[in-house]
Amino acid sequence: MANKHPPLHTVLPPLILGTATFNKQYVSDPHSMPSTSIVKRAIDLGITAFDTSPYYGPSETILGAALSNVLPPRSALTLITKVGRIGPSTFDYSAAQVRYSVLRSLKRLNDTPYLDLVYAHDVEFVTPEEVLTAVRELRRLRDEDGLVRYVGISGFPVDRLVSLAEMVKRETGEGLDAVLSYGHFTVQNRLLGKDELEGTVGQDGKRSYLQRFKEAGVDVVLNASILGMGLLTTAGIPPDPETPVVVKTEDGAVETKSPLAKWHPSPPELRIACKKLVSWAERAEERLETVAIRWSLAEWARIGAETGLGVNLLLPEGGKVGATVIGVTSVRELEETVAEWNGVLDLVGPYTEAEKEHTEQGARQSSIVRLVEGAMWPTLGEQWLDYAWDSPGKDFKNELKEADRGVVPQDDGILASYEEAKRRARQYVEEKVGSS
Repeated sequence: MANKHPPLHTVLPPLILGTATFNKQYVSDPHSMPSTSIVKRAIDLGITAFDTSPYYGPSETILGAALSNVLPPRSALTLITKVGRIGPSTFDYSAAQVRYSVLRSLKRLNDTPYLDLVYAHDVEFVTPEEVLTAVRELRRLRDEDGLVRYVGISGFPVDRLVSLAEMVKRETGEGLDAVLSYGHFTVQNRLLGKDELEGTVGQDGKRSYLQRFKEAGVDVVLNASILGMGLLTTAGIPPDPETPVVVKTEDGAVETKSPLAKWHPSPPELRIACKKLVSWAERAEERLETVAIRWSLAEWARIGAETGLGVNLLLPEGGKVGATVIGVTSVRELEETVAEWNGVLDLVGPYTEAEKEHTEQGARQSSIVRLVEGAMWPTLGEQWLDYAWDSPGKDFKNELKEADRGVVPQDDGILASYEEAKRRARQYVEEKVGSS
């Protein structure tokens, strides 16, 4: 059954606030973060889409609490979450677990009557059959229960995402609404759109990853982790987890140990190579973060639009741009990122390429591209430019026993809320139709 809702690219905002940072993997105490201030400021700045996951520790609960304090209209929000990944080495893509996870997310996200978009989380860790089971159950929750509106997959290796998107279209006759790719269109790793960047699309009869996504019926491809989960920052990620780093906060410089250093899957040599990019940014009177953010935002906005995998831009002049998920840990980081995004949007309009060069933002974009292409890419060299670590690692094994898959809690009230959740979803739709 085809999705009865409008195509995702017509309703999904182009900039989405990711809340993986509301988690101990990124900060030592996520509950002490100014989460409500971040969410409120995001909405003030026009960001109304939020991405989370049960795997991100307390992220869903923190986001839900922040939204309850801000209280925007539900129709003004786009709430995105994931299913299937339970822990670092535990995955359950069974229909029962998918259904339970969706019901739990509805509760955590301020008792929302529906979820706008739900991904099967980190699909490379499970079999294609398991992915198909999860996608089918999410679509059932969409078509029969009204609890989900759009369905997608997320993961790290692009070739795996492409092959699974193709499999879903082949087996179900319906393409995915969305694919979330992370860490694969950054200053360090360009693999998601490398053929388009280098102008090699179609050479030797080869189809690019993005062409294959489009042919598989994928509506939107989103780019996430544009700072490489901390690799492309001034502080960087120390090769030794016990090495302290100096982090500049709004109150001053603080010496701390990076939580990222213990779990980040990058090899030490890549961390060292990325740290060398800091000096190139400083010579240009920039910060590595702003260079990396601006390059990825702008180049993905362009390539996502050109390949037909972007979203509609709700501006008077129209247009289309590639959609990006951003992650922040403070209001200051949020404002800096949005400022770069607004600079990108200034170039989406009635300009020719020649005219863009003579605008302030066009000149800035050109200088960023020259810095990245002329200095940073040569510094990374052939070994580390476009390097992607294995995911999963060679020794990975799903630690959830077969006998435990599909087994969900019976005494926490989540399953008992199923009928009520369906009723609330129907009531919400009826009220919206009645008021229109």
